[in-house]
Amino acid sequence: MDTALFRNSPSGRLVRAIDGYWAFVPNPLPPKLDWSDALVSLTSKADLALGTLSGLGETLPNPHLLIYPFIRKEAVLSSRIEGTQSSLSDLLLFEATKAEKQRDVKEVQNYVHAIEYGLKRLEELPLSLRLIRELHAILMEGVRGERATPGEFRQSQNWIGPPGCTLNDATFVPPPVGEMKEALDQLEKFLHADTQLPPLVELALIHYQFETIHPFLDGNGRIGRLLITLFLCQRSILNKPLLYLSAFFERHRQEYYDHLLEVSQRGAWRQWLEFFLQAVAKQSDDAVRRARRLLDLHRTYYQISLGKRLPPTAVELVELIFVKPVLNTKVAQESLKVTYPSAQKAINALVEQGILAEITGGKRNKAYAAKEILEILEEETVSQTERGRGSKKK
Repeated sequence: MDTALFRNSPSGRLVRAIDGYWAFVPNPLPPKLDWSDALVSLTSKADLALGTLSGLGETLPNPHLLIYPFIRKEAVLSSRIEGTQSSLSDLLLFEATKAEKQRDVKEVQNYVHAIEYGLKRLEELPLSLRLIRELHAILMEGVRGERATPGEFRQSQNWIGPPGCTLNDATFVPPPVGEMKEALDQLEKFLHADTQLPPLVELALIHYQFETIHPFLDGNGRIGRLLITLFLCQRSILNKPLLYLSAFFERHRQEYYDHLLEVSQRGAWRQWLEFFLQAVAKQSDDAVRRARRLLDLHRTYYQISLGKRLPPTAVELVELIFVKPVLNTKVAQESLKVTYPSAQKAINALVEQGILAEITGGKRNKAYAAKEILEILEEETVSQTERGRGSKKK
């Protein structure tokens, strides 16, 4: 690690480990912040956008209409930042057919399980180091890194840098174990403190701090992004997990890493906060747009099913495909609580209307996709401004 880049940082201190390498230990939160007009404006903009998304969630006739696919979208994109290649369609197809898992799909599915577990666990346990360890155990179960002590904070040093680098030439070395434990205790106190800071600013600080402490041997990035969803829901800032912030981080991956590193190197808190708040505002707006398009499509399909006098089971299936846009006959049968022939008849009716399409091409183990729904969920919505700016490259 190039110690010259960190030596005068106002965000933390360098420490020399017993083995001779240097590591960075972040100061306890909160830092002293420079409240520029731009930062105040962005905070208000992000609050407003997130409030609009939260309000939309309250008006949904069926909350699972968006919760199920949006959680999975966040899981796919957060995992993609770490190098997985699985798509939303891959995940949904596996969940429908239970076909043999690819490694990447398993990692994304673990992320889904961790989010769902965390949201349920918050009913009885606040965000804490204990909950973070529980989430990590779920995230790392049966995937690469599963030998890296799932559910336990590291007992050895880790580092961040290009493949093959050592501790001495790493880009960043997080706190040694002793300092890591102290930093985690301070982070937990901050999680429970009444800071008087705007919640989104507080969340940005927490995300930086967790990623800088890097308390696990693997899975730190995914856990850190997962905590964003749990924080927003625990604080009732977002009443349902409809924000997929990882879409912005994945689209601007190098900027995301650079901003976190620059806080450690030179105390660039304002730039990190502006980046984070911009992510919240843009992804909240994006989620609202997608949600409204899905609701419009839902009304269209419902009118078709009534106008064409489709069987009642087919009308019920219209509701189901917005929650599970990839399914097979068995999933439809179990979800609708009907016989297998009735489920197949309902699927056939939607295939005839062009609402569903068979996607496997085989005679057995067929699966069906609501392609218009998937297009709305998977479509990349990048503004011209973002497309022109791109991401910084090292």
